[in-house]
Amino acid sequence: MPRKLFLATLLLTLALPAMTGAQTPIRPELIWQPGRLEPVDSRLAVKVGDKAPDFDLPAIDGSRLSLARYLGKKNVVLSFVPAAWTPVCSGQWPGYNLARTLFDQADAVLIGVACDNLPALNAWVVEMGGVWFPVVSDFWPHGALAARLGILRGNGMAERALFVIDKRGIIRYIDVHDINERPDLGQLATALARLK
Repeated sequence: MPRKLFLATLLLTLALPAMTGAQTPIRPELIWQPGRLEPVDSRLAVKVGDKAPDFDLPAIDGSRLSLARYLGKKNVVLSFVPAAWTPVCSGQWPGYNLARTLFDQADAVLIGVACDNLPALNAWVVEMGGVWFPVVSDFWPHGALAARLGILRGNGMAERALFVIDKRGIIRYIDVHDINERPDLGQLATALARLK
């Protein structure tokens, strides 16, 4: 890993744990507290080396995003979170505001994905103080992209998952994470560094 990337990753890894739970920018009374969620009940349908499925999803800014839009131009990181207005999710995405340089250095776009509807996602992102990356809704047909990837849970939420897709549309990294914890930024930084 290049020295600059290593130092940036180290600093972010130390800073991000402070942005969890009650320390999120969201007022605590707005956060739904589901307690510890049950283990994974989905089955991953893709693997590293597979071609990523295309998608066409509405974003909270009124645009539509597709994987095809980025092919040959940008690497893509899909960050699936289970639900808006929940503690871990409300810390994960604002934490990426501190890590933007990692994505820029990897010539990658980050796309936040959740199975919530657009109004709920928009209100949540605004309450968090905004994020630098686009946020899209996999609400209808409900969880269609999450289901194609094999990360749609039986309760209609997506797993907490990261997919790194290269400019050719090939999946290069997958992290289906414990839904109760944020993914390790250092591992994501390493996966992004490998794209160069």
